Amino acid sequence: MDTPTANFTHHFLIAMPSMTDPHFSRTLTYIAEHNEQGALGVIVNRPIDMTLATLFERIELPLEAQGFATQPVYFGGPVQTDRGFVLHRPMSEWHSTLRVTEDVGLTSSRDILQAIGTTGEPHDVLITLGYAGWAAGQLEQELADNAWLTVAADLAIIFELPPEERLAAAMQKLGVDFARLSEVAGHA
Repeated sequence: MDTPTANFTHHFLIAMPSMTDPHFSRTLTYIAEHNEQGALGVIVNRPIDMTLATLFERIELPLEAQGFATQPVYFGGPVQTDRGFVLHRPMSEWHSTLRVTEDVGLTSSRDILQAIGTTGEPHDVLITLGYAGWAAGQLEQELADNAWLTVAADLAIIFELPPEERLAAAMQKLGVDFARLSEVAGHA
């Protein structure tokens, strides 16, 4: 396949109602990287039963900065669920950061957690356990099979809305009401 394909980096994937995979049913996924090798993202609307205070205690890091203790940790996807990923803005230099845009990064190194715990920066963070990954061509096939809708990402949806409102807000960017989506895809 030598034809160029769309790049969905910095886009949302909205799981269609017909999505049967329990990991992705009713999810909103932020795509941090999409290229010819595949795609990587994190689910941004599925908090788990763990707060940042609990996470920091488990990994033996102090959490002295105000405003983070009660924030939830999220299920980021079914890959490497024992590993943490921090979606953040602003972008900065950490040991292991994937630069998504000039303003957003996805970091998997401990140094960002140390900074959050002591300085409270970066302030806009979404911390996940695990991520979602697609092999080369897999996401494109799933899009062709109508498993997902896509829309350009809006960081306000991630960092300013409660998790239960994020999916509907992303749908509204498309002018679509999730409750009205059919589980049966049509092809012209």
